[in-house]
Amino acid sequence: MKNTHTGVSARYLAALQAHLRRKRHDDDGDRAQGLGRAALAGGLEPRDLALMHAQAASDGFARTPIGSSAHVGVITRAGIFLSQALIPLEAAQRAMRDANGLLQQRNETLRPHAAALAKVNTRLEREVTRRQTGEAVIRKDKAQYQRRHVESQIMQRKLRQLTRQIISAQEEERKEISRELHDEVVQTLVGINVQLSAQSQGASLGLNTLKAKIARTQRLVENSVNEVHRFARELRPAALDLIPALHAYSKNLAARKKHKIHLTAFGGLEALGNAKRMVLFRVAQKSLTNVVGHAQAIQVGLSISKIPGTIRMESSDNGKAFHVDQVLLGRNHKRLGLIGMRERIEMVGGNLVVASQPGVGTTVWKEITFDAENTKT
Repeated sequence: MKNTHTGVSARYLAALQAHLRRKRHDDDGDRAQGLGRAALAGGLEPRDLALMHAQAASDGFARTPIGSSAHVGVITRAGIFLSQALIPLEAAQRAMRDANGLLQQRNETLRPHAAALAKVNTRLEREVTRRQTGEAVIRKDKAQYQRRHVESQIMQRKLRQLTRQIISAQEEERKEISRELHDEVVQTLVGINVQLSAQSQGASLGLNTLKAKIARTQRLVENSVNEVHRFARELRPAALDLIPALHAYSKNLAARKKHKIHLTAFGGLEALGNAKRMVLFRVAQKSLTNVVGHAQAIQVGLSISKIPGTIRMESSDNGKAFHVDQVLLGRNHKRLGLIGMRERIEMVGGNLVVASQPGVGTTVWKEITFDAENTKT
């Protein structure tokens, strides 16, 4: 910019001095406007050109006496030269002012449109945000639906598996009842029938002999009644006093199966609600029948103890072991009793843990909460 200013200033000085020396000025206007265009191209303004003119004209003014006609003529001719030089700059400024005015007009015209466009952009941004939020919710709902669908399928498979297990367990229970009826009640009834047949054919027997046979028959009938009562109590005790019921069941089972069963329990059990007492009784039943039926154990133990806030039932034996995970996953239908125990315990908010080791035996822990507010119902 400085070099441009210097170059234009030197040219302007030379052109002005030549203008003042010449007598004819036909083409000086073109020269002056050429200098104005050069100044415009160099980025100069009218003020810059006026300063150049003042500096260039000072020499010419100094050669003539101030106030003389010659001095006035020099000033006039110099002013004409400057006015011609300013024509391109002023034209450019007018064009710029016109352009600025037009631009301002257009800005004024566009300002409402810009405001409206800004509002539209704001609405669009909100709509985009809303749709993105909606899409995120849809994706989340879809993922939840897929997860719940998978969970539903798993639950359906578990339900079908549990149904099959319940059916199998019912069949096993029916077989057990059938065996008990056949081995105990039916055999006793057959014995009674034999005794009655012998009595009907023994009219010649003496009175004492007949009385003895009748007494034996009465004992057989009494035994049958007791066995039927036992079945009824084991299937559904009418009023469950847990500790006496467990002692009676373990004693009868030990007598029938020729096992020794060691039972210990603390007296506070009777403070439990009826539902939990029934669960403990059923689980104890199944624990003992599983052991005597499958474990081939010599020693069998059942203990019920109280730890802070919890009742723990522990059944143990020194019989043969089994694969715990496989049994609890329901792959071994011979061990459905263990699955049933777990289901019963979980129904009252408890949990079941099994440990089985070859050469050591099996221990099953069942725990349920002990709430002092729970009383017999």
